[in-house]
Amino acid sequence: MALGSAIGTGLFYGSSAAIQAAGPAVLFAYMIGGAAVFIVMRAMGEMAVKHPVSGSFAHYASRYLGRFAGFVTGWTFTFEMAIVAIADVTAFGIYMRFWFPQVSQWIWVLAVVLLIAVINLMKVKVFGETEFWLAVIKVTAIIAMIIGGAALIVFGFTAPGSETATGFATLMSAGTLFPNGFMGLLLSFAVVMFAFGGIETIGITAGEAEDPAKSVPAAINTVPWRILLFYVASLAVVMMLFDWRQIDGSASPFVQIFDALGLPAAAHILNAVVITAAVSAINADTFGAGRMMFAMSREGHAPASFAKISRHGVPWMTVVIMSLVLLVGVVLNALLPESLFMIIASIATFATVWVWIMILTSYLAMRRKDKKSVALEREFTVPGGTISAWIALVFMAFVVVLLALSAETRVALYAGAGWLVLLGLAYKFLVRTPQDELASSK
Repeated sequence: MALGSAIGTGLFYGSSAAIQAAGPAVLFAYMIGGAAVFIVMRAMGEMAVKHPVSGSFAHYASRYLGRFAGFVTGWTFTFEMAIVAIADVTAFGIYMRFWFPQVSQWIWVLAVVLLIAVINLMKVKVFGETEFWLAVIKVTAIIAMIIGGAALIVFGFTAPGSETATGFATLMSAGTLFPNGFMGLLLSFAVVMFAFGGIETIGITAGEAEDPAKSVPAAINTVPWRILLFYVASLAVVMMLFDWRQIDGSASPFVQIFDALGLPAAAHILNAVVITAAVSAINADTFGAGRMMFAMSREGHAPASFAKISRHGVPWMTVVIMSLVLLVGVVLNALLPESLFMIIASIATFATVWVWIMILTSYLAMRRKDKKSVALEREFTVPGGTISAWIALVFMAFVVVLLALSAETRVALYAGAGWLVLLGLAYKFLVRTPQDELASSK
């Protein structure tokens, strides 16, 4: 499930904006961001092994930071999944333009929203099988693309109209790894961290896993090599195959590059793959948001109707809510087809990083509480313990600050601040606390 959400639009389409911002230095951004995300995942894993519950990180925030923190964390994760899903459906519409340039983008967005709603309303087994095969397709395609691209590099393939053979010389076509300076590297983090959004969905499944003490650590421990393979290796190959300065965001950079290399069959195959990846990501986003809303309804942090189960065993109201949210994406794609993706991606980055900050803060609070009680023998721990967690926490806060450096991403801070104020008001006037219930019973 985490792969379904995290390996999708951020890699197959969002990487074009990251490459434009940082050039080859974007590889360092993915490695640095990936290391920080790994610490977040290990912190969540340590808590999940200790307390395996559904909607885990919202539960941990409530347990260690207070009910309001849990309310904010759960709803911000839901907001994150909704915004990421809108970005994913937007990318789906862009991908379809490669084949059908005359068809309006919003039509494809509406079609995929209806498809996802149907899949998520079916039995969980059908949903799981669908997501499994979608994930297999995109993972297999990435590995095949890396192998095929590496073969072109090794055999010195030269693109039509180019005098430069593929390889390190193409990667260094601007004469340096940092063509836009250190600031370019920093600005790329707005998209790089968006690409990792949704990987925390591992925690959502902790309460449903048969043996979370084994399955959660096993899933989390694969994060480093997945990041190196799926993000760093694939983008390194892409930028060695074709001059990265010509990537313009009109299509997936993977598709654009193979099309420019004079390999139309490869471009069409990859376009089919990135479409599959987008559907997989939207599927996982809808599942993650739905399960979080379901868990929050049982905590009293969401309407009780969100806990209603269909005859297929699915919380159907949450699927309806997510479908309505995605229909907003249809309208936005009709109004802002060209500029929507970057706006949505930056807002998603804020929500994603905020959730990670709450996970790290909950972890530090747990360790502080454990230290005051009894020293526990931990089965699954964060490498470097609280020191690593503090470093990751400072980095995440730094990423939020970076959003203010560009006018294109600054809107995320305004939207994020407005969202947090809205949550504060909702909690105050709509959520009944244990003290309220006690007072009303007297």
